[in-house]
Amino acid sequence: MAKNKTSAAHGAESAINNGADAVKAGFDKAFRGYDHFLGYGQETLEAYLKAANAAGKGAETFHNEFFAWSRQSLEEGVNAAKAVMASKSVQEAIELQTDFARSAFDGYVNEMSKLGEIMTNAARDSLAPLKGRVQAWVDTVQSTRAA
Repeated sequence: MAKNKTSAAHGAESAINNGADAVKAGFDKAFRGYDHFLGYGQETLEAYLKAANAAGKGAETFHNEFFAWSRQSLEEGVNAAKAVMASKSVQEAIELQTDFARSAFDGYVNEMSKLGEIMTNAARDSLAPLKGRVQAWVDTVQSTRAA
């Protein structure tokens, strides 16, 4: 009977030790996984900051270009109006107005093309830092599961 008690005590002690080892191994694995997720979060935050900076620069470039074009367009309109008012005949006024309308339309089309290109570049530049984050998430999850 004493042998059974010793054997039972030994079995219980072995189970407790095995359980403690399993808990420690699980905790270590979870902690390593937590580190992976923290690293992913930090890298993602940095990517968002880079994207926000690129978007801000794109918006600033767009604003500056649009403001410069608006100012130039307004000045050209004022100059055209002065020229039309100073014309000596109706025919000359119509020709000046027609020339202005043509150049204003061409300028508008060119400027809208340029602004579209600025916006396309800004979108591309601001999305570039975020491009690899989905794959990084998949890699993080897979490496955590494998660990």
